[in-house]
Amino acid sequence: MTVTLADVAARARVSPATVSRVLNGNYPVAASTRERVLRAVDDLDYVLNGPASSLAAATSDLIGILVNDIADPFFGIMAGAAQTEIGGPGDGSGRAGGEKLAVVCNTGGSPARELTYLTLLQRQRAAAVVLTGGAVEDPAHQAAMSAKLAKLADAGTRVVLCGRPPLPDGDSILAALAFDNRGGGRRLTEHLISLGHQRIGYVAGPLERTTTRHRLEGHRDAMKAAGLVGDEDRLTVHGSYDRSSGYDATVELLRREPGITAVVAANDTVALGAAAAIRDRGLRIPEDISVAGFDDLPFSVDVVPALTTVRLPLFEAGARAGRLAMGKETPPPGGVATIPAELMVRGSTAVPRV
Repeated sequence: MTVTLADVAARARVSPATVSRVLNGNYPVAASTRERVLRAVDDLDYVLNGPASSLAAATSDLIGILVNDIADPFFGIMAGAAQTEIGGPGDGSGRAGGEKLAVVCNTGGSPARELTYLTLLQRQRAAAVVLTGGAVEDPAHQAAMSAKLAKLADAGTRVVLCGRPPLPDGDSILAALAFDNRGGGRRLTEHLISLGHQRIGYVAGPLERTTTRHRLEGHRDAMKAAGLVGDEDRLTVHGSYDRSSGYDATVELLRREPGITAVVAANDTVALGAAAAIRDRGLRIPEDISVAGFDDLPFSVDVVPALTTVRLPLFEAGARAGRLAMGKETPPPGGVATIPAELMVRGSTAVPRV
Protein backbone atom coordinates (compact mmCIF):
# COMPACT_ATOMS: atom_id res chain seq x y z
CA MET A 1 0.00 0.00 0.00
CA THR A 2 1.28 3.46 -0.93
CA VAL A 3 2.35 5.60 2.02
CA THR A 4 0.79 9.07 1.95
CA LEU A 5 1.69 12.43 3.42
CA ALA A 6 -1.17 11.95 5.89
CA ASP A 7 0.36 8.66 7.05
CA VAL A 8 3.64 10.43 7.80
CA ALA A 9 1.80 13.21 9.63
CA ALA A 10 -0.05 10.69 11.79
CA ARG A 11 3.15 8.82 12.59
CA ALA A 12 4.97 12.03 13.54
CA ARG A 13 1.93 13.43 15.42
CA VAL A 14 1.91 16.65 13.39
CA SER A 15 -0.29 18.17 10.69
CA PRO A 16 0.18 17.33 6.99
CA ALA A 17 1.10 20.97 6.47
CA THR A 18 4.00 20.61 8.91
CA VAL A 19 5.24 17.51 7.08
CA SER A 20 5.12 19.46 3.82
CA ARG A 21 7.09 22.32 5.34
CA VAL A 22 9.79 19.98 6.61
CA LEU A 23 10.12 18.15 3.30
CA ASN A 24 10.11 21.28 1.17
CA GLY A 25 12.35 23.24 3.54
CA ASN A 26 10.45 26.46 2.79
CA TYR A 27 9.28 27.37 6.29
CA PRO A 28 10.94 27.35 9.74
CA VAL A 29 10.18 24.25 11.81
CA ALA A 30 11.42 23.44 15.32
CA ALA A 31 14.41 21.10 15.29
CA SER A 32 12.66 18.48 17.45
CA THR A 33 9.64 18.50 15.13
CA ARG A 34 11.85 18.24 12.07
CA GLU A 35 13.66 15.22 13.53
CA ARG A 36 10.33 13.56 14.35
CA VAL A 37 9.00 14.08 10.83
CA LEU A 38 12.17 12.78 9.20
CA ARG A 39 12.13 9.76 11.48
CA ALA A 40 8.57 9.02 10.37
CA VAL A 41 9.58 9.46 6.72
CA ASP A 42 12.36 6.97 7.27
CA ASP A 43 10.23 4.48 9.23
CA LEU A 44 7.51 4.48 6.59
CA ASP A 45 9.91 4.69 3.64
CA TYR A 46 7.89 7.60 2.29
CA VAL A 47 8.78 9.05 -1.10
CA LEU A 48 7.02 11.74 -3.10
CA ASN A 49 4.80 10.62 -5.96
CA GLY A 50 3.25 12.11 -9.06
CA PRO A 51 4.66 15.42 -10.30
CA ALA A 52 6.63 15.86 -7.08
CA SER A 53 8.43 12.59 -7.75
CA SER A 54 9.56 13.86 -11.12
CA LEU A 55 10.84 16.96 -9.39
CA ALA A 56 12.84 14.84 -6.96
CA ALA A 57 14.26 12.75 -9.77
CA ALA A 58 15.53 15.91 -11.41
CA THR A 59 17.93 16.36 -8.48
CA SER A 60 19.71 13.06 -9.18
CA ASP A 61 22.89 15.00 -9.97
CA LEU A 62 23.29 15.42 -6.19
CA ILE A 63 26.02 13.62 -4.23
CA GLY A 64 26.15 13.79 -0.43
CA ILE A 65 29.41 13.71 1.54
CA LEU A 66 28.91 12.98 5.25
CA VAL A 67 31.55 14.17 7.72
CA ASN A 68 31.72 14.23 11.53
CA ASP A 69 33.23 17.70 11.75
CA ILE A 70 34.02 19.84 8.71
CA ALA A 71 36.27 22.04 10.88
CA ASP A 72 38.54 19.03 11.54
CA PRO A 73 41.22 18.86 8.82
CA PHE A 74 40.92 15.06 8.81
CA PHE A 75 37.41 15.36 7.38
CA GLY A 76 37.89 18.62 5.51
CA ILE A 77 40.76 17.22 3.43
CA MET A 78 38.81 14.11 2.43
CA ALA A 79 35.63 16.05 1.67
CA GLY A 80 37.51 18.65 -0.36
CA ALA A 81 39.34 15.99 -2.38
CA ALA A 82 36.09 14.11 -3.08
CA GLN A 83 34.43 17.33 -4.16
CA THR A 84 37.17 18.07 -6.71
CA GLU A 85 36.32 14.80 -8.45
CA ILE A 86 32.56 15.23 -8.10
CA GLY A 87 32.26 18.86 -9.16
CA GLY A 88 34.85 18.78 -11.91
CA PRO A 89 34.19 19.52 -15.58
CA GLY A 90 31.58 17.32 -17.17
CA ASP A 91 29.08 17.34 -19.97
CA GLY A 92 26.32 18.82 -17.79
CA SER A 93 24.03 15.89 -18.53
CA GLY A 94 23.75 14.58 -14.98
CA ARG A 95 24.85 11.16 -16.22
CA ALA A 96 27.69 9.19 -14.58
CA GLY A 97 30.86 11.04 -15.46
CA GLY A 98 28.96 14.31 -15.95
CA GLU A 99 29.01 17.28 -13.62
CA LYS A 100 27.39 16.79 -10.22
CA LEU A 101 26.63 18.87 -7.15
CA ALA A 102 28.46 17.79 -3.97
CA VAL A 103 26.77 18.66 -0.68
CA VAL A 104 28.77 18.29 2.55
CA CYS A 105 26.62 17.17 5.50
CA ASN A 106 28.14 17.85 8.93
CA THR A 107 26.80 15.31 11.45
CA GLY A 108 28.68 16.62 14.49
CA GLY A 109 29.44 12.98 15.29
CA SER A 110 25.76 12.30 16.02
CA PRO A 111 24.50 8.87 14.87
CA ALA A 112 20.96 10.27 14.70
CA ARG A 113 22.05 13.12 12.42
CA GLU A 114 23.91 10.65 10.22
CA LEU A 115 20.70 8.72 9.63
CA THR A 116 18.71 11.93 9.15
CA TYR A 117 21.03 13.14 6.41
CA LEU A 118 20.85 9.77 4.69
CA THR A 119 17.05 9.99 4.78
CA LEU A 120 17.17 13.43 3.18
CA LEU A 121 19.59 12.23 0.51
CA GLN A 122 17.37 9.22 -0.17
CA ARG A 123 14.41 11.53 -0.63
CA GLN A 124 16.41 13.67 -3.05
CA ARG A 125 17.33 10.58 -5.08
CA ALA A 126 21.04 11.26 -4.58
CA ALA A 127 23.28 9.77 -7.26
CA ALA A 128 25.82 8.80 -4.62
CA VAL A 129 26.67 9.06 -0.94
CA VAL A 130 30.20 9.18 0.51
CA LEU A 131 30.52 8.47 4.24
CA THR A 132 33.85 9.51 5.76
CA GLY A 133 35.62 8.65 9.02
CA GLY A 134 35.09 5.96 11.62
CA ALA A 135 31.75 4.36 12.40
CA VAL A 136 29.88 4.10 15.69
CA GLU A 137 30.12 0.60 17.16
CA ASP A 138 26.55 0.28 18.38
CA PRO A 139 24.57 -2.74 17.14
CA ALA A 140 21.29 -0.82 16.90
CA HIS A 141 22.88 1.99 14.91
CA GLN A 142 24.76 -0.44 12.67
CA ALA A 143 21.49 -2.26 11.91
CA ALA A 144 19.76 1.05 11.14
CA MET A 145 22.66 2.09 8.90
CA SER A 146 22.62 -1.22 7.02
CA ALA A 147 18.90 -0.89 6.39
CA LYS A 148 19.20 2.73 5.28
CA LEU A 149 22.14 2.10 2.95
CA ALA A 150 20.30 -0.89 1.45
CA LYS A 151 17.35 1.41 0.64
CA LEU A 152 19.67 3.90 -0.99
CA ALA A 153 21.43 1.22 -3.03
CA ASP A 154 18.11 -0.32 -4.12
CA ALA A 155 17.11 3.11 -5.43
CA GLY A 156 20.29 3.31 -7.51
CA THR A 157 22.45 5.41 -5.18
CA ARG A 158 26.15 4.54 -5.14
CA VAL A 159 27.36 4.12 -1.54
CA VAL A 160 31.06 4.68 -0.88
CA LEU A 161 32.82 4.51 2.50
CA CYS A 162 36.01 6.53 2.88
CA GLY A 163 38.19 5.94 5.94
CA ARG A 164 35.64 3.63 7.49
CA PRO A 165 35.49 -0.17 7.59
CA PRO A 166 32.62 -1.97 5.84
CA LEU A 167 29.51 -2.78 7.83
CA PRO A 168 28.97 -6.41 8.90
CA ASP A 169 26.19 -6.54 6.30
CA GLY A 170 27.87 -4.54 3.55
CA ASP A 171 26.21 -5.96 0.42
CA SER A 172 24.71 -2.57 -0.45
CA ILE A 173 28.06 -0.75 -0.46
CA LEU A 174 29.78 -0.09 -3.78
CA ALA A 175 33.19 0.33 -2.17
CA ALA A 176 34.82 0.73 1.24
CA LEU A 177 38.21 2.45 1.46
CA ALA A 178 39.41 1.49 4.94
CA PHE A 179 42.52 3.01 6.53
CA ASP A 180 45.01 0.63 8.13
CA ASN A 181 44.56 2.22 11.55
CA ARG A 182 45.54 -0.93 13.39
CA GLY A 183 48.78 -1.39 11.43
CA GLY A 184 49.65 2.29 11.75
CA GLY A 185 49.09 2.22 15.50
CA ARG A 186 51.30 -0.83 15.86
CA ARG A 187 54.17 0.66 13.84
CA LEU A 188 54.05 3.92 15.79
CA THR A 189 54.38 2.16 19.15
CA GLU A 190 57.05 -0.19 17.77
CA HIS A 191 59.04 2.93 16.86
CA LEU A 192 58.83 4.22 20.44
CA ILE A 193 59.76 0.82 21.87
CA SER A 194 62.76 0.62 19.51
CA LEU A 195 63.99 3.92 21.03
CA GLY A 196 63.83 2.35 24.49
CA HIS A 197 60.46 3.58 25.78
CA GLN A 198 58.58 1.23 28.11
CA ARG A 199 56.25 3.51 30.10
CA ILE A 200 54.02 4.80 27.30
CA GLY A 201 50.79 6.68 27.97
CA TYR A 202 47.99 6.52 25.40
CA VAL A 203 45.39 9.24 24.79
CA ALA A 204 42.59 7.42 22.96
CA GLY A 205 39.54 8.73 21.13
CA PRO A 206 35.86 8.09 21.98
CA LEU A 207 35.17 4.53 23.10
CA GLU A 208 32.37 3.90 20.61
CA ARG A 209 34.35 4.67 17.40
CA THR A 210 35.92 2.05 15.13
CA THR A 211 38.93 4.32 14.53
CA THR A 212 39.57 4.49 18.28
CA ARG A 213 39.44 0.73 18.73
CA HIS A 214 41.64 -0.12 15.78
CA ARG A 215 44.39 2.38 16.63
CA LEU A 216 44.39 1.31 20.27
CA GLU A 217 44.50 -2.36 19.30
CA GLY A 218 47.58 -1.68 17.16
CA HIS A 219 49.27 0.08 20.07
CA ARG A 220 48.49 -2.74 22.48
CA ASP A 221 49.61 -5.40 20.00
CA ALA A 222 53.04 -3.74 19.88
CA MET A 223 53.20 -3.44 23.67
CA LYS A 224 52.23 -7.08 24.11
CA ALA A 225 54.79 -8.27 21.57
CA ALA A 226 57.46 -6.44 23.58
CA GLY A 227 56.26 -7.96 26.86
CA LEU A 228 55.07 -4.57 28.14
CA VAL A 229 51.74 -5.63 29.61
CA GLY A 230 49.83 -5.18 32.84
CA ASP A 231 49.16 -1.44 32.92
CA GLU A 232 47.21 -1.04 29.68
CA ASP A 233 44.04 0.36 31.23
CA ARG A 234 45.79 2.61 33.74
CA LEU A 235 47.94 4.13 31.01
CA THR A 236 45.01 4.75 28.64
CA VAL A 237 42.62 7.71 28.85
CA HIS A 238 39.72 8.15 26.42
CA GLY A 239 38.35 11.47 25.22
CA SER A 240 37.21 13.46 22.18
CA TYR A 241 39.31 13.98 19.09
CA ASP A 242 40.24 17.57 19.99
CA ARG A 243 43.04 19.60 21.57
CA SER A 244 41.40 20.18 24.95
CA SER A 245 40.79 16.46 25.37
CA GLY A 246 44.46 15.80 24.64
CA TYR A 247 45.48 18.33 27.27
CA ASP A 248 43.16 16.99 29.99
CA ALA A 249 43.96 13.35 29.27
CA THR A 250 47.71 13.97 29.42
CA VAL A 251 47.36 15.77 32.75
CA GLU A 252 45.52 12.69 34.01
CA LEU A 253 48.17 10.31 32.61
CA LEU A 254 50.95 12.26 34.33
CA ARG A 255 48.98 12.15 37.58
CA ARG A 256 48.56 8.39 37.31
CA GLU A 257 52.14 7.72 36.22
CA PRO A 258 54.66 10.57 36.57
CA GLY A 259 57.33 8.29 35.13
CA ILE A 260 55.93 7.93 31.61
CA THR A 261 58.50 8.75 28.94
CA ALA A 262 56.20 8.92 25.91
CA VAL A 263 52.61 9.83 25.05
CA VAL A 264 50.81 8.51 21.99
CA ALA A 265 47.83 10.63 20.96
CA ALA A 266 44.71 9.49 19.11
CA ASN A 267 45.36 12.03 16.36
CA ASP A 268 47.55 15.05 15.63
CA THR A 269 45.09 17.57 17.08
CA VAL A 270 44.99 15.61 20.33
CA ALA A 271 48.79 15.52 20.25
CA LEU A 272 48.87 19.34 20.30
CA GLY A 273 46.94 19.31 23.56
CA ALA A 274 49.19 16.60 24.97
CA ALA A 275 52.29 18.65 24.12
CA ALA A 276 50.82 21.75 25.79
CA ALA A 277 50.09 19.81 28.98
CA ILE A 278 53.65 18.48 29.06
CA ARG A 279 55.17 21.94 28.58
CA ASP A 280 52.91 23.46 31.24
CA ARG A 281 54.49 21.04 33.72
CA GLY A 282 57.92 22.38 32.82
CA LEU A 283 58.89 19.30 30.82
CA ARG A 284 60.62 19.29 27.44
CA ILE A 285 59.69 17.47 24.22
CA PRO A 286 61.35 15.09 23.39
CA GLU A 287 64.11 15.35 26.02
CA ASP A 288 61.77 14.52 28.92
CA ILE A 289 58.72 13.04 27.18
CA SER A 290 58.27 12.01 23.55
CA VAL A 291 54.96 12.79 21.84
CA ALA A 292 53.45 11.11 18.78
CA GLY A 293 50.21 11.65 16.85
CA PHE A 294 48.26 10.10 14.01
CA ASP A 295 46.98 11.27 10.56
CA ASP A 296 49.86 13.61 9.53
CA LEU A 297 47.67 16.70 9.25
CA PRO A 298 49.22 19.71 7.46
CA PHE A 299 50.37 21.46 10.66
CA SER A 300 52.22 18.40 11.98
CA VAL A 301 55.48 19.16 10.20
CA ASP A 302 55.43 22.84 11.28
CA VAL A 303 54.98 22.48 15.05
CA VAL A 304 58.13 22.65 17.17
CA PRO A 305 59.48 20.06 17.39
CA ALA A 306 57.92 18.54 14.25
CA LEU A 307 55.49 15.79 15.19
CA THR A 308 56.22 12.11 14.75
CA THR A 309 52.98 10.68 13.41
CA VAL A 310 51.34 8.19 11.06
CA ARG A 311 50.52 9.50 7.63
CA LEU A 312 47.16 8.61 6.15
CA PRO A 313 46.76 9.64 2.49
CA LEU A 314 43.61 11.64 3.20
CA PHE A 315 43.52 13.62 -0.03
CA GLU A 316 44.24 10.60 -2.19
CA ALA A 317 41.57 8.53 -0.41
CA GLY A 318 38.99 11.32 -0.70
CA ALA A 319 39.71 11.80 -4.39
CA ARG A 320 39.37 8.06 -5.00
CA ALA A 321 36.06 8.03 -3.13
CA GLY A 322 34.88 10.89 -5.35
CA ARG A 323 35.83 9.00 -8.51
CA LEU A 324 34.01 5.90 -7.26
CA ALA A 325 30.95 7.99 -6.45
CA MET A 326 31.02 9.43 -9.98
CA GLY A 327 31.46 6.04 -11.64
CA LYS A 328 34.87 7.11 -12.96
CA GLU A 329 36.78 4.27 -11.28
CA THR A 330 36.19 0.53 -10.99
CA PRO A 331 35.49 -0.61 -7.41
CA PRO A 332 38.27 -2.66 -5.75
CA PRO A 333 38.04 -6.47 -5.78
CA GLY A 334 35.44 -7.55 -3.27
CA GLY A 335 34.45 -3.92 -2.81
CA VAL A 336 37.01 -3.32 -0.05
CA ALA A 337 40.45 -1.69 -0.25
CA THR A 338 42.83 -1.19 2.67
CA ILE A 339 44.64 2.16 2.50
CA PRO A 340 48.16 1.82 3.94
CA ALA A 341 49.49 3.98 6.78
CA GLU A 342 53.06 5.33 6.77
CA LEU A 343 55.17 6.08 9.85
CA MET A 344 56.64 9.62 9.75
CA VAL A 345 59.50 9.95 12.23
CA ARG A 346 60.25 13.55 13.23
CA GLY A 347 61.69 15.53 16.10
CA SER A 348 59.03 14.96 18.77
CA THR A 349 60.30 11.46 19.61
CA ALA A 350 63.76 10.50 20.89
CA VAL A 351 65.56 8.10 23.19
CA PRO A 352 64.03 8.36 26.69
CA ARG A 353 65.80 10.12 29.53
CA VAL A 354 67.92 7.89 31.74
